[in-house]
Amino acid sequence: MDQIRIKDLQVFANHGVFPEETVLGQKFLVSADLFADTRKAGRLDDLSCSIHYGEVAKQIDSFLREHTYQLLEAAAEALARELLLTRPLLFGITLEIKKPWAPVGLGMDTVSVKIHRSWHTAYVALGSNLGAKEQYLNLGVEHLKSHPDIRVNKISSYYVTQPYGVVDQDEFLNGCMEIQTLLTPEELLDVLQEGEQKAGRKRVRRWGPRTLDLDLLFYDKEILDTPRLLVPHPEIEKRDFVLEPMNEIAPWLRHPIHHKTMRELWEAWQKQAGENMTGRQNGV
Repeated sequence: MDQIRIKDLQVFANHGVFPEETVLGQKFLVSADLFADTRKAGRLDDLSCSIHYGEVAKQIDSFLREHTYQLLEAAAEALARELLLTRPLLFGITLEIKKPWAPVGLGMDTVSVKIHRSWHTAYVALGSNLGAKEQYLNLGVEHLKSHPDIRVNKISSYYVTQPYGVVDQDEFLNGCMEIQTLLTPEELLDVLQEGEQKAGRKRVRRWGPRTLDLDLLFYDKEILDTPRLLVPHPEIEKRDFVLEPMNEIAPWLRHPIHHKTMRELWEAWQKQAGENMTGRQNGV
């Protein structure tokens, strides 16, 4: 990814833990590496195809002057988010805020906080087999669309599927979504669970009936194993209700563990299902 760099922009603002810092203010130096695709702008010599660094510099200055934070960490986090949300061509940013007049009572050049933030691509599965199933799936979609740190890119068709795991229940309606998000995987998990709660989801038994199920399938190419979260979602390759809608919206997405595309996994599932059906018909 290409970079546009702003280095040591001087801003006089009111950030700090001590009252005199927030009242009197002090100088800060801000550097930003802006990650974007500049090829079109370079080939056409057209500023509208790139990020206007002059406007970004003014935005950094006004944002830091108009807001007050105790911590550099908070100022950097809020500024990075503001730029990513308001600059459509900006994919990611490395941001450093330096505080040369830090009141530590010792001789030093400066203290700074440096962070990197960017948009991430994630895939979410939706499922329902209670009540107004389609309305519940639509509720899940709208819940994600309404979140300021999420952009919904693609929504699959809804598919009628048979229950998985516990078969003595009503058939499901399932789909998948492709989103972009500024949230971490666990922050995104919290948002998904909030959506389930809005739909009245009750976790009575594993694989049991539910009004709305929102599962995080993939997050970039990450492989995560935490007490709360497994990514990619386990056993995707065995679940037709995930593979079929994923094949619709992201056929060339490659599973980071199995190293096969969604299309390859879906075709393998169909082949296995056909062989199982033939075996049953032949009494095997």
